[in-house]
Amino acid sequence: MRIQDKNSKPVTIHAYVENGDLIGLQRLLHQNPFLLNERTILTVQTPLHISSGQNRVEIVKYLLEWRGPEELGLEAQNVYGETPLHVAVKNGCNEVVRMLLDYGAYVEARTNNLMTPLHRAVGFALRTGDDTSVKTLLEFNADCSAEDDEGMMPYNYLPEGQENEELHGLLYIEEQSDDNTTDHSSTEYRSDEELRKSDDGIKGKMDEFEYELSKIVGLHELKQQLRKWAKGMLLDEIRREMGSNLGPRKPPHMAFLGNPGTGKTTVARVLGKLLHSVGVLSSDTVKEVQRTDLVGEYIGQTGPKTRNKIEEAMGGILFVDEAYRLAIEQKTGFPDFGVEALEEIMSVLEDGDLVVIFAGYTEPETCFSNPNCRRVTHFFQFDDFSCKELAEMLMVKMSRQDERSRLCGFKLHPSCTFDAVVALIERNSTEKLRNKMNGGLVDHMLNNARENLDSRLSFDSKGDELLTITLQDLEAGLQLLSERVKVD
Repeated sequence: MRIQDKNSKPVTIHAYVENGDLIGLQRLLHQNPFLLNERTILTVQTPLHISSGQNRVEIVKYLLEWRGPEELGLEAQNVYGETPLHVAVKNGCNEVVRMLLDYGAYVEARTNNLMTPLHRAVGFALRTGDDTSVKTLLEFNADCSAEDDEGMMPYNYLPEGQENEELHGLLYIEEQSDDNTTDHSSTEYRSDEELRKSDDGIKGKMDEFEYELSKIVGLHELKQQLRKWAKGMLLDEIRREMGSNLGPRKPPHMAFLGNPGTGKTTVARVLGKLLHSVGVLSSDTVKEVQRTDLVGEYIGQTGPKTRNKIEEAMGGILFVDEAYRLAIEQKTGFPDFGVEALEEIMSVLEDGDLVVIFAGYTEPETCFSNPNCRRVTHFFQFDDFSCKELAEMLMVKMSRQDERSRLCGFKLHPSCTFDAVVALIERNSTEKLRNKMNGGLVDHMLNNARENLDSRLSFDSKGDELLTITLQDLEAGLQLLSERVKVD
């Protein structure tokens, strides 16, 4: 995104970084925090890439300590697959290298040709004679045996000669320390090595889980609850690798409680990936069903209909939306078929390769009075979104557009700052409407805003005008939604 300076020259966030203008960068991000990970056109570099490669220490520090609505892409990759850490080491910016590692940058990140930061650091050392970044990476346990796409380890790039003696020594000692493990008995070595790899893999799975959670707006308390649960489950995997007998692994059936639009289905998909990655499930698929998918119209239809849906979900997650509707009271004197469907589901909770998630409102007794519901052991509460979280969601949707979206290709006018959108939502919606719709409010608001844009344009309109949604469009979109949706 470009803004205008005092001389009316276009200035990008990347220009501020390249010029070392921290104050200008801070001012721009305050106006639009979603520029934090803005990409350059050709090399698709973020501000963190550029500041890391140019040793802009103060800017890197500011970006790493950023606490705005957008999360910093610490592992963002440029067109070559390089992370900011790769860029820092290949330019010898050792102070930045240490800073990035202290903030959790992945020391074994890979480029498009599978080079690690250590490969890049060796290249810089050979060009300049400065091996400081090599030493820093080794302090953070960089793997000297990592191979690129040509099967070359960092050590293999060193030519013979006295001028590279120190570098040879650094990498050779590290390589020898790895090789010396072969002096142990083969059984002991395999056990230790498998445990080490397992531990690294578990950490990677937790990192991936954290990354997926980071893409979800809000739900801070829920995320903390999910982190604790996921960490415990992953630690159990490490304990099993050590040989501890923890008993049979039981599927973690769950209840997601909260209003519609609070992200229950999205979180279910994230959990599906995690459960599949640790072997709890054979697939990461999530099969969504509700009452009409399970309940038949006549006696004898519900059982087979429900069992078919269960079979389709086997190996992954069966996500039962609006589960409370399976336990609704009948006033006709006849038994409700929803109870039959619920009992069918409950009967397979011990079958193993299936996790069931019951989603509904916050009164668990409405659908968990069945005795078999004791097997539902994890309850997660999804809170309603605040005005700030809804505004953040809107900004994210417009900055990371899905190609299938009706809004693909459209953009927000510069007047649509984060603060302006927050104020707009507060002014044009009631708390009851927000709690009823949550994330759905943003989707409807944006679709209505596009329709308002179409209605005010003429066929003589051209250029950016055809694709720019203004603050007035957003306001009209939300007002229209408020008129259409009746809230008791």
